[in-house]
Amino acid sequence: MKQLLIETKTKQYPLFLGEGIIHSLPEILRSLSFPRGTKLLIITDQTLEPLYLAELRAMLADDYEVYTHVIPSGEGAKSFEQYYACQTAALEYGLDRHSLILAFGGGVVGDLAGFVAATYMRGIRYIQIPTTLLAHDSAVGGKVAINHPLGKNMIGAFHQPEAVVYDIAFLRSLPEKELRSGFAEVIKHALIRDRRFYEWLRQEIHTLADLTGERLQYCIQKGIEIKASVVREDEKETGVRAHLNFGHTLGHALESELGYGAITHGDAVALGMLFAIFASESVYKRSFADHQFSAWFRTYGFPVSIPASLKLERLLKKMKGDKKAKAGTVRMVLLKDIGEVDIETLDDDTLSALLCEFAQREVG
Repeated sequence: MKQLLIETKTKQYPLFLGEGIIHSLPEILRSLSFPRGTKLLIITDQTLEPLYLAELRAMLADDYEVYTHVIPSGEGAKSFEQYYACQTAALEYGLDRHSLILAFGGGVVGDLAGFVAATYMRGIRYIQIPTTLLAHDSAVGGKVAINHPLGKNMIGAFHQPEAVVYDIAFLRSLPEKELRSGFAEVIKHALIRDRRFYEWLRQEIHTLADLTGERLQYCIQKGIEIKASVVREDEKETGVRAHLNFGHTLGHALESELGYGAITHGDAVALGMLFAIFASESVYKRSFADHQFSAWFRTYGFPVSIPASLKLERLLKKMKGDKKAKAGTVRMVLLKDIGEVDIETLDDDTLSALLCEFAQREVG
């Protein structure tokens, strides 16, 4: 078991990473000073419930007062309705300010359960137990939120967990599309801050089938280390933390416009990264053609073109409404070089022209 330290200005907490480490959870909780009898609320989803929930509950039942709440699977669960249902469950089970929420699942569960913890009784403690590759990004850094029909993650908070317990054994049950979704964020982390890691990915991960064993754990560890280094510098996204939004400006717009769950977060971000790279070439007057990003992404099954059914003016409106926008303009994270990004403000005319050209180029 590897242990990393996640540091922010307001908090430090451990991240435990390894194979089979979920069986050490009772010991980990004791090491974090959660005494016997503490009320625990496990929030998970309908996919994980039949696979792991009974075993996890039994593992903790000797020492703790364990309750569970199951939400629907998928991005649609990050809603006001499910948030309210989780709060109701916490109240009915009598959780107090000394209780603990366990966010057992992927990014959706982590975001929702974390926001529940951030707001229940004005904030109680929680632990992230990610079960997907995508959650290597969302489980670290303390950004928790739910969605609104007008924008993704628009209602949320910064609320750091007490710990992250990342057992990669859970990833064996992931369908291919979810593994691919998480891999998009791995690629993002390499592109924004680590050229050597990017080169390693190009050399070592030729297909999703290569994401196993030591290679998989290395991808997770590197992604977490990059994310943690950014969060250490900028916890509340007032500066460089915005670099983590590379690919997300168009990505979030695609998710919102297509309907949450119609496209995976990673597929949307992958297409968003391709557009950001395309925009970068125009803004910085340079070419990334030798990297053949579209061909590379296509080998993993990522989409490389904007769906023809979408209206570009509606995507532009969603991009302007994203929480990263400022005064109606769009601030995009662009690629200056592999491992180096910056934030640029694009006006409507420029962005509209770029979207149109990108859509025509990729479809053609």
